[in-house]
Amino acid sequence: MSAADSALSLLPPLVAIGLAILTRRVLLSLGLGILVGALLLNAANPLAALGDLAARLLALFWTLPAANEAGLGSPEAWNLSILGFLLLLGAMVALVTLSGGTRAFGEWARRRIATRRDAQLMTVVLGAVIFIDDYFNSLAVGNVSRPVTDRQGVSRAKLAYLIDSTAAPVCVLMPLSSWGAYLISLIGGILAAHAITGTSALGAFVQVSMLNFYAISALLLVLATATLDLNLGPMARHEAAARQGRVYDSRRGTPPGNPAVTEHEGGRPRDLLVPIGVLVAATLAALLITGARGLATEGLAFSLLGAFEHTEVALSLLAGGLLGLATTLALLWPRPAVRANLPRTLWLGLGTMWPAIQILVLAWLLTGIIGELGTGAYLAGLVEGVLAPHWLPILLFLLGGIMAFATGTSWGTFGILLPIAGDLAAATELAMLLPMLGAVLAGAVFGDHCSPISDTTILSSTGAACHHIDHVITQLPYAGLGALVSLAGYLVVGLTGSALWGLVACLALLGLSIALLALRKSRLTSQA
Repeated sequence: MSAADSALSLLPPLVAIGLAILTRRVLLSLGLGILVGALLLNAANPLAALGDLAARLLALFWTLPAANEAGLGSPEAWNLSILGFLLLLGAMVALVTLSGGTRAFGEWARRRIATRRDAQLMTVVLGAVIFIDDYFNSLAVGNVSRPVTDRQGVSRAKLAYLIDSTAAPVCVLMPLSSWGAYLISLIGGILAAHAITGTSALGAFVQVSMLNFYAISALLLVLATATLDLNLGPMARHEAAARQGRVYDSRRGTPPGNPAVTEHEGGRPRDLLVPIGVLVAATLAALLITGARGLATEGLAFSLLGAFEHTEVALSLLAGGLLGLATTLALLWPRPAVRANLPRTLWLGLGTMWPAIQILVLAWLLTGIIGELGTGAYLAGLVEGVLAPHWLPILLFLLGGIMAFATGTSWGTFGILLPIAGDLAAATELAMLLPMLGAVLAGAVFGDHCSPISDTTILSSTGAACHHIDHVITQLPYAGLGALVSLAGYLVVGLTGSALWGLVACLALLGLSIALLALRKSRLTSQA
């Protein structure tokens, strides 16, 4: 039996994800999942599998030039740019800490943000405002918010959840984002393929966004969590430790051992805020510039949506990171005492990103192997011809969640499952097209939130300086609640055929759940 496009293609992601959750040793788990996949692709020949893995690892960063095909938009350039951005951000954060900017910003914020609630709400608002790209959101918001949440006794696990739940859910709903541009182009292709002319791609995207019950639920739930300080399941242990000034690490029960950067006196809040501001502005400018260049290359007129559709996200992040680091250096250079510690601090800053880089590279390898095995295609094939049209949104939500969880990519799930949803709607009941597309988007974001091999999960834990698996485990109850109310919404869509009633049911059930959780918290507090 061939592993490609068969049940065997599920084995590598199951090994990687299952072991990661059971052992909490992410690198080992990813490595074993990769090895299983390589053996499946190479007829269980160990030597051939090792040679294949070596070639795949090299291909992540360098390929032989062939007719000038490689360029700034090539996959290897994307990978190198993302890793370069991580290293630049690590160096920048270390230098800001060296200058005393992190401490100064924490003191400044403490006078203005006096409660845990305000610190969490600040993180949620920042996450909602920085909607350009989920990678950028996760890292930038984490580094701005961490000094404030640390001082207010908010755990790193809670911070990672707040970041992750205002990254992908915001980006997937916003047309002016890298996600929005990608989805608008996919939806436009589906409309054209089925000769649907009554609405534009942008108009359809807006309607589909209102049917993305999980993203809407996740945003409302994270807002309620920040406002009411709701702590579900394992999150309560991390929060209890944070209130006592400790970091709860489920691997050892002790704080993670991060190399200390010397913090100098005389730092100012602007030593943190100005570099981050330059980073945001420069990244946004680079996104628009590279997008405009992409439009010009294809002979198209400039538009904001068009620019975000044709932009080069990884290159823009790299450019923003370079300017952000240069600004940080410029601010601390006039201070000789700080300047003397530059080499050591830069090295420590680069080192802080090494664990994230290892996980990310292994996740890329596993994603490539899963793609070649056809895991996504196999899962997608399970949906066809199973249920009546009105029940397909539920099935597509579940399948999208499983696919994104197993493959670690919501974008890959979008690319595979959205066209299939379009074909299913055209072949059964075209009126269900938008609910089915919304269900795919919702399921993909849900699966992405739960998956330990997802890029955004990895980067959210990196931005919060939280252990990766701790973030996965503590986020699961929140993601599970969002998924349950979303399922209820799609169930109502199936029963009534009304997308509006489905949204109302989803929001009503979410509101009831939040009220019950708040009541339970109030009772526990009064008994303490």
